[in-house]
Amino acid sequence: MAREKKPVHKVQMTDGKRNIIQQLLQEYDIQSAEDIQNALKDLLGGTIKEMMEAEMDEHLDYEKSERSDTDDYRNGYKPKRINSSYGSMDIQVPQDRKSTFEPQVVKKRQKDISDIDQKIISMYAKGMTTRQISDTLEDIYGFEASEGFISDVTDKIMPQIEDWQNRPLSEVYPVLYIDAIHYSVRDNGVIRKLAAYVILGINQDGHKEVLTIEVGENESSKYWLSVLNGLKNRGVRDILILCADGLSGIKEAITAAYPKTEYQRCIVHQVRNTMKYVSDKDRKPFCADLKTIYQAPTEEKALDALERVTEKWSEKYPNSMRSWKQNWDAISPIFKFSTAVRKVIYTTNAIESLNATYRKLNRQRSVFPSDTALLKALYLSTFEATKKWTMPIRNWGQVYGELSIMYEGRLAE
Repeated sequence: MAREKKPVHKVQMTDGKRNIIQQLLQEYDIQSAEDIQNALKDLLGGTIKEMMEAEMDEHLDYEKSERSDTDDYRNGYKPKRINSSYGSMDIQVPQDRKSTFEPQVVKKRQKDISDIDQKIISMYAKGMTTRQISDTLEDIYGFEASEGFISDVTDKIMPQIEDWQNRPLSEVYPVLYIDAIHYSVRDNGVIRKLAAYVILGINQDGHKEVLTIEVGENESSKYWLSVLNGLKNRGVRDILILCADGLSGIKEAITAAYPKTEYQRCIVHQVRNTMKYVSDKDRKPFCADLKTIYQAPTEEKALDALERVTEKWSEKYPNSMRSWKQNWDAISPIFKFSTAVRKVIYTTNAIESLNATYRKLNRQRSVFPSDTALLKALYLSTFEATKKWTMPIRNWGQVYGELSIMYEGRLAE
């Protein structure tokens, strides 16, 4: 889907604008585009000052040149540095004796008038580090933004993340995927590897939906049970098929939380794990042989193919096929379905495009300063990636129809 273009500003000249421009050229001796920027910056500061003076007049109920019997009066100015789209500038904020003046054009404690918060969050979502964002703001806008300031800005989305993690979900998901990406995170000066577990569902309309992101390090049936119970508490009463790699304890957790759910081990991950044992020169013929297993029309034929492949390669690679036999109960559910359904569940392709976005974070940042920083980056990246998810997955009508027949009653509204 093509990215929506922002509207282009069309300049409409009037006599009033022409007079202002002529005065601007005379006042500032403008010779270049940079001179224009400096002039506008100066005018912005002056305009803010005049607007604050008008606000003070209204607050005190008399103008600067008038006398008044009120016990509150002007009390000089207080310098303040603010950031704008034209860079940093120093302004003078009028003060009153009772300190009751509340300026509105630039509020108390407000240090930015350029919507820079949204720019920072957008850059953070694209995987930029706080240092990179700080340097970019310096280059483009000409004002300094410390890494601490940038971190404070991005921290403002933490309540949004909490709301998102706890939002109500659909009652039934025909297909659910769980996948993990690993990141390096600093914890009290020690760098640890943490996994970000992404849970993505396909709802009954065929649209992809990221249900949650969990950051952790210890996989276990207890851990996964808490994750799945979290989905139950948010309204998910049934999952037809759950696709995942061989996550520790996931099978036991599914049995406990969703006993009717079909657990399908990701075939692509299964193949990748097998290829770890195989030399480069044998990878192509070995992969071709593995296809005869997972693309077999029935489970019986798949088992025959499994025996042939094992016999062919076991002497050269004795450990390569062991996991296929050990995990057959989680591999074999795929043979119940037609080709259309298999294309949806045999791989985590639906989640791979999302993972590609997440992996960019690893390329931008070798180490995250905290698990909170990692969660913020993942959350923002999720929204960047899912903007394009406007259409249902391919052939969903056929897939949903088959699943409806196989799981009659469970997909009923």
